[in-house]
Amino acid sequence: MNVDAAAIRVIDSHTGGEPTRLVVEGGPDLGGGPLPQRVERFRREADHFRTMMLAEPRGFDAMVGALLCEPSDPGCAAAVIFFNNRGYLGMCGHGAIGVVATLAFMGRIAPGRHLLETPVGIVAVELISPNRVAIENVPSYRLRKSVSVEVPGIGTVRGDIAWGGNWFYLVESSPLPVVAENIDRLSDIALRIRKALVAANITGADGAEIDHIELFGPPSVSDAHSRNFVLCPGGAYDRSPCGTGTSAKLACLAADGKLAPEVPWIQESIIGSRFTASYRSADDNRIVPRIVGEAYVYGETRFIAQPGDPFPYGIATA
Repeated sequence: MNVDAAAIRVIDSHTGGEPTRLVVEGGPDLGGGPLPQRVERFRREADHFRTMMLAEPRGFDAMVGALLCEPSDPGCAAAVIFFNNRGYLGMCGHGAIGVVATLAFMGRIAPGRHLLETPVGIVAVELISPNRVAIENVPSYRLRKSVSVEVPGIGTVRGDIAWGGNWFYLVESSPLPVVAENIDRLSDIALRIRKALVAANITGADGAEIDHIELFGPPSVSDAHSRNFVLCPGGAYDRSPCGTGTSAKLACLAADGKLAPEVPWIQESIIGSRFTASYRSADDNRIVPRIVGEAYVYGETRFIAQPGDPFPYGIATA
């Protein structure tokens, strides 16, 4: 599936420091129908577009892409497919906040409540102000509590397995302090944990890969409740507090009776940005998280494909 690079228009934003590149024009034509089917067509026929958007020299590992699509549900303001340097994401909390703030910047939506269609379901969003957004994430839950795994070079690690739109392994007490000076070492620890989970065949529901690792420590300020470090599937760390990771955290807190419905929880990221989160109870021991954060548009670009470019679809690193 070919695309005309000169027709590609993107708007870049960041949510708590984590970038989102929203493709608003010129993306691959994935047709209509349910969004999961369009994701599969994207994966099979236009994966080069994903690498064009995110791989160097046009992008970098921490950037998350979002393709704006026509929703299959007429009640939705927009549909979006999230992707990163490794592949495709079911849901992305910081990305959804960035998408909504970008749609507001474009004049596509007004303040108030809207619906956003994602591959894992419809997400309710609220544009509180031009830069402040609340998302009501997909139902989240803890699958297993205190699952131990032997990690080479670290020892026994215990964590919860939870769903927040992606699968997470949540380690309540990080082996190292969750501070910015330790980012490289925390990345190595989290990667070792993820590899150990694969080796031990520890998975999410139905054998799904646990592709996000979340380590926790005390917050740096008195009015926050926790600080996290999240390793994303492609090996980059999340600069934001991670919307789906915060949702998974809320599910664990709710399951343990440590946080009541509608009570705010302030989650701090490794760089000090924050989300304010709460939840309401749903069926089957699940919760519906509400995540509030801020996003800011910082750039608008049209891509150019000059003849002879040796890296038209990005630099392959794997």
